[in-house]
Amino acid sequence: MLADQPFLRIPGPTPVPPSVQRAMNQPMIGHRDQETKDLLHRIKPKLKPVFGTDQDILMIAGSGTGGLETAVVNAVRPGDEVLVIVTGAFGDRFAQICTEYDITMHRIDVEWGEAAEPETVETYLKQHPEIKAVFATFCETSTGVLNPVYELSQVIKQQSDALFIVDGVSAIAGAEMKMDDWGIDILVTGSQKAMMLPPGLTFATVSERAWDVIENNKRPSFYFDLTKYRDQLENDSTPFTPAISLLFGLEQVLSLIETEGLGAVYNRHLTMMNMTRAAFKELGIPLLTSDKAASPTVTAIAPTDFDPEALRKVLKNEFNLTVAGGQKHLKGQIFRIGHMGYCSPADMLQTIGIIEVALNKIGKPIELGSGTRAAQEILLGGS
Repeated sequence: MLADQPFLRIPGPTPVPPSVQRAMNQPMIGHRDQETKDLLHRIKPKLKPVFGTDQDILMIAGSGTGGLETAVVNAVRPGDEVLVIVTGAFGDRFAQICTEYDITMHRIDVEWGEAAEPETVETYLKQHPEIKAVFATFCETSTGVLNPVYELSQVIKQQSDALFIVDGVSAIAGAEMKMDDWGIDILVTGSQKAMMLPPGLTFATVSERAWDVIENNKRPSFYFDLTKYRDQLENDSTPFTPAISLLFGLEQVLSLIETEGLGAVYNRHLTMMNMTRAAFKELGIPLLTSDKAASPTVTAIAPTDFDPEALRKVLKNEFNLTVAGGQKHLKGQIFRIGHMGYCSPADMLQTIGIIEVALNKIGKPIELGSGTRAAQEILLGGS
């Protein structure tokens, strides 16, 4: 392997396009100067289609988890009842944040590797009419599940007046999102996943209905007060120092997405998902999720006859290819391949081919090339 040729195939952070890296290398500008105002003014309209909304997208210097906490602290007050749908480690993170803020929390725990069922949520809301907000994860990164947020939103709106708050961190710009049409009230994401940037930016967008709740929430908040970001963005500014280099990169990211076309971006992610799943099915290695629940941005593999950590070690040490391991109780039981953002079907053919060699090296009997061939067939078929 070459020391300076890493192959990063984890579900975030993800590789950054060279043109985006170059954009971020621009000389620093004053965060209160006209250049920054002009930059934000150009970015604002281009962000909206990625989220599927007519609302402005608020940009906060921070991580994806900062976005989750921002949603909680703005939309919910201590003592309010909320429902958290937990389908993995990041649904559980929403639950932990609610607990820290003394919120009365209900939770629906779904078996890891399975998607949330709207019928279960509907029944729960009928039994608990005081719930003020429902939290869910769009793509559960820890399991590779894409939750049916549109269907969840429908039952939430039918059965309650609760806000629907969605973690879109490892899905936005990789999976289709129609926030307004789907009835999502608060949607957050981070920069380091399908948005093709380094870590350091969190994005939040808010429905008119949610703004009414936020404006009447008198809980003290300083840095994470969304009304400050909304009011300043109207003037093409931010309440606090923005991550200017990341904003330079973001403008280039949005240009790349615009050039490719959002529909083509989503189709590329679906193709990579189908290629990856077809390859491991052909190799006889079980997948954690069903085809119906699978995410277009990350695939979780659950082998039964070899150690995933041994595979990861060979991939890293001999090929400089990094894939992710399992989290919490799935640690040492699964491995996860990220295929989002600056990633193409060609990258996945390379990744699958390397994994086949590594499987051979750890003693897993496979027919070399069979997984790659299955992925090639998907690509040739245009799936």
